[in-house]
Amino acid sequence: MLAQPPLWFIIIAFLCALGPLVIFHELGHYWVGRWFGVGAEKFSIGFGREVVGWTDKRGTRWKVGWLPLGGYVQFVGDMNPVSQPGEITDVPAELRAKSFHLKPWWQRFLIVLAGPLANFILAITIFAAFFIVYGEPRTSNRVSAVIAGGPAAVAGIKEGDRILSVADRDTQTFEDVFQAVTLRPGERVDILVERNGARLHVPVLIGLKQETDRFGQSFKVGRLEIIGSDRQYVPPSAINLIPAATAYTFKITQWMVDGLWQILSGRRSVKDLGGPLRMAQIAGQQASLGPFEFIQLIALFSINLGFINLLPVPVLDGGHLVFYAAEAVRRRPVSERAQEWAFRSGLALLLALLILVTVNDLASFGLFERLGRLIG
Repeated sequence: MLAQPPLWFIIIAFLCALGPLVIFHELGHYWVGRWFGVGAEKFSIGFGREVVGWTDKRGTRWKVGWLPLGGYVQFVGDMNPVSQPGEITDVPAELRAKSFHLKPWWQRFLIVLAGPLANFILAITIFAAFFIVYGEPRTSNRVSAVIAGGPAAVAGIKEGDRILSVADRDTQTFEDVFQAVTLRPGERVDILVERNGARLHVPVLIGLKQETDRFGQSFKVGRLEIIGSDRQYVPPSAINLIPAATAYTFKITQWMVDGLWQILSGRRSVKDLGGPLRMAQIAGQQASLGPFEFIQLIALFSINLGFINLLPVPVLDGGHLVFYAAEAVRRRPVSERAQEWAFRSGLALLLALLILVTVNDLASFGLFERLGRLIG
């Protein structure tokens, strides 16, 4: 079992992981905004009081805030960092051509969309680099062995079967099978297998197993008790490199959507949601294992950041995209009153979620258990 890295190492690793992701995300907004002639008043990494900054020749204030948990680009015409529109009369006449909210809806849509897309592009780039160096991981979805007495054996899955889907999730590789099963401990699911050219639907009660990682942290996972074929690393061709990395990124995003839906549908506990403290701990752990593991984690964090920002929650990029899509359909902007109500509701939701995940993080660290022992 490995020791937990020291606190100072965790903090540095977290900043090194999150910082580039935030910069890349905000640069997506910034560069597409500049492409459409939108002026930027502020480009901030972090929130709160400015620690260091400078103003470029275009009048944009580039700064670093003391709270490094995000960032923003405040365009001309924005009321605040979450791009609520200010009064048009507050924008000087000479700056109205550069005002974000006076641009056509489709330009605003693309500017907002560019941030999350930048995070997905970063992940694709990292995976493409890994594929060049190590090759693309590939495994067959064919079962090479079934452990006697396990859930798969009890259900009738046999050696040589190809697992085509788990709970209606396509499983083209053994990694797909592993991920789909891991997320469903104790669930009864339908598994589609191919046996001797015929397709069979096999109902399976996935086993629940308590596992401990190399840092001594325990968690519940689903297991079928089967063994797949050996993993191979195949260098993709130059033509197929980016499509392969894109497909791999899309697959990971699907796993994230799957996990989130399980929580929203009540099949998994909200205690499985983690927040900034848990992310910092994971960043420190992966960084302590080596650069390969840490860079791979940055790619996963980048996908996570892009995915979360696409959720249709006001204040997040996805909420803005919903407003612009509604404007395209209605042929007029959503009323300021409706936007104000939505932004307040979205902010309240995010604050509540932040409190929830922080409590989850502290509980996972054993804080409440220790306090209980002290009080008792």
